[in-house]
Formats: sequence, C-alpha cells, structure tokens
Amino acid sequence: MEVRKAVIPVAGLGTRLLPATKAIPKEMLTIVDRPTIQYIVEEIVTSGIEQIIFVTSEGKSAIENHFDYHYQLDHVLKEKNKVLLGKELDMISNLIDIVSVRQKKPLGLGHAIWTARHIVGDEPFMICLGDDLISSEVPCAWQMLKLFREVGESIVAVQRVPAAQTYQYGIVEGSDNGRERTHKVRRMVEKPPPGTTDSDLAIIGRYILMPEIFDILSKTTPGHGGGIQLTDALLALSKKREMYAYEFEGTRFDAGDKFGYLKAIIAFALKHDELAESFKNHLKEIVKTI
Repeated sequence: MEVRKAVIPVAGLGTRLLPATKAIPKEMLTIVDRPTIQYIVEEIVTSGIEQIIFVTSEGKSAIENHFDYHYQLDHVLKEKNKVLLGKELDMISNLIDIVSVRQKKPLGLGHAIWTARHIVGDEPFMICLGDDLISSEVPCAWQMLKLFREVGESIVAVQRVPAAQTYQYGIVEGSDNGRERTHKVRRMVEKPPPGTTDSDLAIIGRYILMPEIFDILSKTTPGHGGGIQLTDALLALSKKREMYAYEFEGTRFDAGDKFGYLKAIIAFALKHDELAESFKNHLKEIVKTI
C-alpha cells in the first residue's frame, strides 16, 4: 500500500515560545525567510505525499491562509512588476492538496491524530509534527517512505539522545532486525523516569502508521500529562503487528523550543542560497567579540 496522506497536528498553544506565540501560531514563526510549517510541507511534497491534513484549533487560521491564494496581494505584486515574488507565492498556494479538521479540545497528541480519522480513511498515513524541523540531504519523510515500501508496517523516526535527557521524550526499546539504522520495536514508554530504561532511542516528530491506530486511539485513556498520548497507542499497535524504529539521517531541531528555534535559524541560514556566505562571515565577526 502506498502512503498518500500526511497529518500535521498544529492545534497546540505554543506555550514554550510565549510571548511570541500569544497571537501568532508557533508554526508561523519565521526560519530565515519562510515560516516553520512551510519547511515541513515542502519536505512532505518533495517526498511524494499527495494530501496534507492540518489538525487545527482556534486562532490557527494564519496557517491555512499562508497556503491559500491571496487575490489582492497577487494583484499588487503584478502591478509593481514583482514577477519572481509573485511566482513564489503562487507556488506556495499550489504546493499540495490541503484540508483541515478542528481539534475542539486540547486532549493530547493522540486525540489530535484521531480527529483526522475520517479523512485519512482505511490506509497507512504519515504524521509530521508542526514544530519538528529536520535538515537533511534526503528528506526524512522520503527516507521513511522508502523503508515502508520494504517492510509494509508502522515506522517511528528516532534519534539517539543523552541518557540524562531520555525523560523528555517517548523512548523506544528495540532489537536488531538486520536493516541498517532500523530497530524492531519491543517496548515504548512516554517520558520514562530517570533510570527506568537503558535505551537512548527517542521518538521525534515523524511517523508512518497503519490505520488500526485510530481504533486503538478511540480506546486509549489519558496518560502522561493528562492527555491521550500517541505513544501509549503506538505501544498497543506494536503488540498487534510489527513496528519499526528508524534512525533517520539528518539533524532535527525542536522549533517549538526557544533554544531549538535559534539553532534552526542558524542552521538553515547557513544553507540559504543567497545569505549563507554573508551570514557565515557575520558569525565569525560575532565570535571575535565574545
């Protein structure tokens, strides 16, 4: 089965980035010259996904508007003969088929995914979290889709983290399955207390899941933090059928965290076609003054 749809939950309040996110969705904060969410959408499009489902909440209309056609702005750009900028904005509005559903109550990531069930239907699908940026030569989504074509089962993206930080993540305990950078999932735990797991494989914001996850989510009770945890449902799914953890190639940035957001700006600026060299020289000058 092919993966044709991707769910992007963007209903969160972005409290880690307050006060910047009081009136602006965290997904719309700029990384160099485009909002965070655009990088994620472009990763999905480049990887061959056909449709994106945004799971939104009140105050998130700016995200949908960003990918919509703006007649007045288009007209102004044409009048001012800003052809290249007009073409870029036209490209954004035609990137991919996008639909939205509302998560009416903040009941956790698992609940947010469950709200997209009717649009996803009975087929495997991808999940990309709206504040997880990944810089890589080959898009992380594409890497995972390639593995999915080989194994035909659910996949969670993971990265190794220091033992002192495992309590901040969902952690996978896995076993070798003969494939490079791939582990067969044995156990998963959401934000384990220090010393309760030997694994350093932390789940990050990329998943490919089989549609059975929706039935499991409908029966999942609130877990860590009082919300319906996706990790709890994933553990239940892994007991019903095989699941794999994939150590993607690339660097992940938590753009929903202040420090992670700053690191993402620097990393993406250093890769920017027009700004990279000037920005690199500027950083060298700054370092001299520290």
